[in-house]
Amino acid sequence: MPTSPAISVKGLSVSYERKLVLSNIYLEIEHGFLYGIIGPNGAGKSTLFKALLGLLDPNAGEILVEGQSIKANRKRVVYVPQKSDVDWSFPATVLDVVLMGRYPHKKLFQRLDKEDKQMAMAALEEMGIADLSKRQIGELSGGQQQRVFLSRALCQQADIFFLDEPFVGVDMTTEEKIIQLLKKLASEGKTLLVVHHDLSTVREYFDKVILLNQRLIASGDTEETFTDERIAQTYGGQLPILHQTGMIS
Repeated sequence: MPTSPAISVKGLSVSYERKLVLSNIYLEIEHGFLYGIIGPNGAGKSTLFKALLGLLDPNAGEILVEGQSIKANRKRVVYVPQKSDVDWSFPATVLDVVLMGRYPHKKLFQRLDKEDKQMAMAALEEMGIADLSKRQIGELSGGQQQRVFLSRALCQQADIFFLDEPFVGVDMTTEEKIIQLLKKLASEGKTLLVVHHDLSTVREYFDKVILLNQRLIASGDTEETFTDERIAQTYGGQLPILHQTGMIS
């Protein structure tokens, strides 16, 4: 059993064009749990992901993955971006995209082999889209596209998963398929962080939550942390709207 936290964040602050987006964040992400990252638009959720992944340079703070820098653990971490961040016109097939998950395990100029292709097809099979392997990614529905990127994540065989709004633009069948997969991965010891907006499903979906609005409001077990009081602190003036729409039980 690992002795270090999956991810340790100490004093993280990040700015965009001199505007402070994240301020003095301290977090410890434990192994083997499904985390929901919850907060209003502009709270810094995607920024937190990019900082943790080493895609943004923070103003201050330290980030360790398994006690080391993200660069030392790149193969063990996988990122599933928002669908809006993907160029769906790119001339790649479903299988091409999923095979990209194998490149972190390859040396420079090393080719993919038969075993890599078998792993890619197994990942597509698990997500129920093996029959789409030769389709161009732009021809797929929103739910199918999300399953492709989850297949790529599975193919990478990572230990820590970052998923930025994976349920946006997918049908209920796909959403159920995705959450079943994420819970299965957590039960196998994987660590998963998911940016999520639908407050009505938070208690059902996540073992733990991180409530964020430019600063850390709270983090911990969902049952103890996802309370009306903490939600009010996180969403501020937006909370009455959420109550009126019945998003909070």
